[in-house]
Amino acid sequence: MKKFKVPRIFMAVALLLAGLSLFSCLNTDGPDIPPVKLEDLKGNYKGRLITVQGGTRTEKTIDFKVKTDTIVFAEFPVKEIVASVVKDPVKTELAIKEMGKIKYDLKYAAMVNTYNNVVELIFTPKILELKIPVDGAVKNTTVQLAAKQKGYFVGMDQSLRFAVEAEKITVDGVVLSPFETISYNFPFCVKAK
Repeated sequence: MKKFKVPRIFMAVALLLAGLSLFSCLNTDGPDIPPVKLEDLKGNYKGRLITVQGGTRTEKTIDFKVKTDTIVFAEFPVKEIVASVVKDPVKTELAIKEMGKIKYDLKYAAMVNTYNNVVELIFTPKILELKIPVDGAVKNTTVQLAAKQKGYFVGMDQSLRFAVEAEKITVDGVVLSPFETISYNFPFCVKAK
């Protein structure tokens, strides 16, 4: 039987081509995502708000503005807070209407996490003070807000995600009891066009 010999030059070319084809597989041809910067965070946002209190969950779209160190709410959602204080649904709606828009500033410190291409936000919520009108009287109400987790501005899709909770409500100096914590979750917020 006759042996078939392959010249060494053909073997070298075949190995070179195989190596080049494997190298091309390592090249990621995905989109170039620019690194996130602190300045990227600033702007006007529109986002989904999921409010949870006990077994009740509501969703709505909310607008807010992000500045250098503050998230500014021109109209902070207070329906669940007022309902916890007033208890009567009809009086709750009347009180909310009479109170008008409630402004609230949520302070934060931000730092860039280059490894994950996100800006991390650590919140320092201040007390929310409300004057709730009920039956001709005004209930001076303070709400202790807390942020138990960091917020994130994600570089890949330019979205902002964060959450805060109303942990404790005090009405005319007395802690409201019983009271179920109110969670305000902002799972996906984008800059308004």
